[in-house]
Amino acid sequence: MPSPENPALHLLQTTFGHPAFRGRQEEIVSHVTGGGDALVLMPTGGGKSLCYQLPALLRDGTALVVSPLIALMQDQVAALTQLGVRAAFLNSSLDARAAFETERALCAGKLDLLYVAPERLVMPRMLDALAQSRIALFAIDEAHCVSQWGHDFRPEYLQLSLLHERFPSVPRIALTATADPQTREEIIHRLALDEAQVFISSFDRPNIRYRIVDKSDARTQLLRFIREEHPGESGIVYCLSRKKVDETAAWLATQGVRALPYHAGMDTASRSAHQGRFQSDEGIVVVATIAFGMGIDKPDVRFVAHLDLPKSIEGYYQETGRAGRDGLPADAWMAYGLGDVVQQRRMIDQSEGSEAYKRVSLTKLEALLGLCESAACRRVRLLEYFGEASAACGNCDTCLEPPETWDATEAARKALSCMYRTGQRFGAGHLIDVLRGRITDRMTQWDHDKLSVFGIGADLDDDAWRNVFRQLVALGFARPDHEAYGALRLTEQSRAVLKGEKPVEMRRTVTRARGSSRKRVQAALPAGADEALLGRLKAWRANEAREQSVPAYVIFHDSTLAAIAAEQPEDLTALATISGIGAKKLERYGPAVLCVIRG
Repeated sequence: MPSPENPALHLLQTTFGHPAFRGRQEEIVSHVTGGGDALVLMPTGGGKSLCYQLPALLRDGTALVVSPLIALMQDQVAALTQLGVRAAFLNSSLDARAAFETERALCAGKLDLLYVAPERLVMPRMLDALAQSRIALFAIDEAHCVSQWGHDFRPEYLQLSLLHERFPSVPRIALTATADPQTREEIIHRLALDEAQVFISSFDRPNIRYRIVDKSDARTQLLRFIREEHPGESGIVYCLSRKKVDETAAWLATQGVRALPYHAGMDTASRSAHQGRFQSDEGIVVVATIAFGMGIDKPDVRFVAHLDLPKSIEGYYQETGRAGRDGLPADAWMAYGLGDVVQQRRMIDQSEGSEAYKRVSLTKLEALLGLCESAACRRVRLLEYFGEASAACGNCDTCLEPPETWDATEAARKALSCMYRTGQRFGAGHLIDVLRGRITDRMTQWDHDKLSVFGIGADLDDDAWRNVFRQLVALGFARPDHEAYGALRLTEQSRAVLKGEKPVEMRRTVTRARGSSRKRVQAALPAGADEALLGRLKAWRANEAREQSVPAYVIFHDSTLAAIAAEQPEDLTALATISGIGAKKLERYGPAVLCVIRG
């Protein structure tokens, strides 16, 4: 049988079931297959895995994939095994005998891909096994973990430069879904990828709608968002502390939401059980710290919510990117208030990092605050951070309901004067009481009712003043002092405002329209899709997944089932044309799928 004219495309179609490459995939696959090093920056859901999986099958030997999380390895290996690819993993979940058998398979050349944790890969025993094996390539996934400035820094990644030293002729491909220019340079330097070709895809995730709301009662706001826009759908809720994770998950459960907690303080068995339920069941909401999510391949996460401010735009982008990996509409929702800014500033100031680390962290926080306070398109501001120009998206809160802005110069001067007159020792709550002229015990204790600023802000209500103080901090005209229990202090920039030399414009709080995410998801299904058939296909898939003890999406993605429900193929030849159905899956599941179609 003659070899195909384009082996990579042939493999893509017959093994993975995709009709064509996306974006720069073909260019990357060709470069790495030819023996070149590469740094690939591609958004979550953009098809990064294929960029090393195809070269792994096209080159002689076994591809070593460095992955930081057990869950990611297990998901990837389960999915590849379904496709008939010889894949395995080595991590702490294996007993000694299973690990030995996997190492023996590697040395015998019986594996196409082997997923390995970074700390195991650099062990002398593992390096000896690699020296006795034929290695096709090294793929370093989640490469941003090498950055000491990043939100997911992993010290063991710093040792991976030895791969180039030990195996200089083996091509390497480093991949990440997020990296600002500084992080890109650090990846190249620390992994010795100076000769690597850099492939940067668009960071845009057009199916994700970004929404940031002013925090009032965040837990109630979250519940309303879930009930009105994502009832019965899978989602992730991020909180900063373990205690808040536990409390939020328990409260959501009492409100009828199938919520489970996840954080590093839980025992391993409970964490694994909760993660397993999230991956295999539909409609589970995981409330978690950022310990959860990296490498999770679940494609049908319909929303990611933040109850606390992330540390940086990179963290925000990485975490929100876990929504809508299937390309269907999804929401990135966040509740944000002054307390979040105070908390993040305190964490930076109290960290044990160097002064340089603190400066970088503050710069990253300020960039995130700029995104939160922006009156322009969120997506434009987000992509700008990664060096990508774009136009207003029409699918974020500021595009759908442009916020009003107002001349807040006078209000800002009153607020800053109040901070100065009270000695820069009080937080926003007391300052608002002074401005609004409230008599409280603290007011009379400190004689603040006798100050010239007492009562000068009665024209604005509490919410309006909270927004003024929050935006003063975000704009750099005030800063919280954690050593004084969150007291607000003046900055050098505030001098020009107090003197009347600098005008201040602020966003006015608006009530967001409540669109129906469920309707948007249904509208995104292929035209003519039979919903009853789609339901039967999902039921069949769920049963198949239970029998094999794998997540349902490993069998078929929702998008594949939706295409089947629309096309309703009558035979195996027609079924083979559906995206996501390769030769092995057609052979394994084709007859059963046709039976479901026929009812």
